[in-house]
Parts: sequence; structure tokens; C-alpha cells
Amino acid sequence: MSTARRASRQAALQVLYALDVGHGGVPGGAPDEVFEGVAAHFELPEGARAFAKQLVTGVSQQRESIDALIAEHATNWRVARMAAVDRNVLRMAVYEMREGATPRTVAIDEAVELARRFGSERSSAFVNGVLDAVARSLDAREPAGPRREPSRRSSRGSAPTPSWEEP
Repeated sequence: MSTARRASRQAALQVLYALDVGHGGVPGGAPDEVFEGVAAHFELPEGARAFAKQLVTGVSQQRESIDALIAEHATNWRVARMAAVDRNVLRMAVYEMREGATPRTVAIDEAVELARRFGSERSSAFVNGVLDAVARSLDAREPAGPRREPSRRSSRGSAPTPSWEEP
């Protein structure tokens, strides 16, 4: 995956995190305002900046339906109780998988890398398990016919959907 796209995802994750937990002490600030504040700290080429903004805008606009899909596949975990980094990595990857511009396997691999880099020791396995379940669900919901991408699991291997109890 391109370095510019990875940088876009990192910037978008930080914006989504700020929107989620509060930017300047106010959770749920205006996405454009928070994006500009956070993106100012990144040197992103214009195309990468546009992709980061697309991710933030798309996740913000579709947050309810994205969270519902995550909740459906994160056994024994409420979205609100997930670690903020994990929750926002999942949101961004689910948005990318549903929009179809990014192959699902790439979205999963990139999300696992973000979780590994910014999350806890268990984040990457948790994210991989939930996203694998979401991807299988999305595959099952699509009508039969030619697919843009062959159905396959993440190159990182498949983890079962996490079912440990939340703290």
C-alpha cells in the first residue's frame, strides 16, 4: 500500500480519535474544524490530504450504521466500551470496506497495522477478528455475480471474532 495512503489513514485516525474523545474538551466537534487542526501537523500531499478528509467525512456521516455493523460482529463488546483507538480504526476500515474503493483485504491489513502501531498489545488481533467477521458478512450480503475482488482473508491470517468479556 502506498506510503501516502498510509499517512492519510494515520491522519484520519487521529482526527476521528479527536472527534470521538473530545477536541479541546468538547466531544463531537465539527469534523472540518477538527480535521484542519489535526491535519496541520501532517505533511500530506494534496491527494493524500483529500483521502484523509474523505475518510473522516465518510465515517462521521455514516457513524451510526458503521457502529451497528461493528456491534453486530464484536461479540460481547459494546462499541462505546472499546478502546478509542480500536473503535476508530474499526470505523475507518468498515467505511472503506463498505464503500468498495479499497479492496477489503487491504482495508483489513491497513487497519491491523494502525492498531498495532497506535493501539494496545491486543488491539491488532481484536481489530483483525472483528473486521474478518464484518468482511464475511458483507460478502454474504452482496448479490451473486462478478466481484471486484476475490473473497479472501487478510494476509495477516484470520483470527476468530473476539469473544472475551469487556472490562
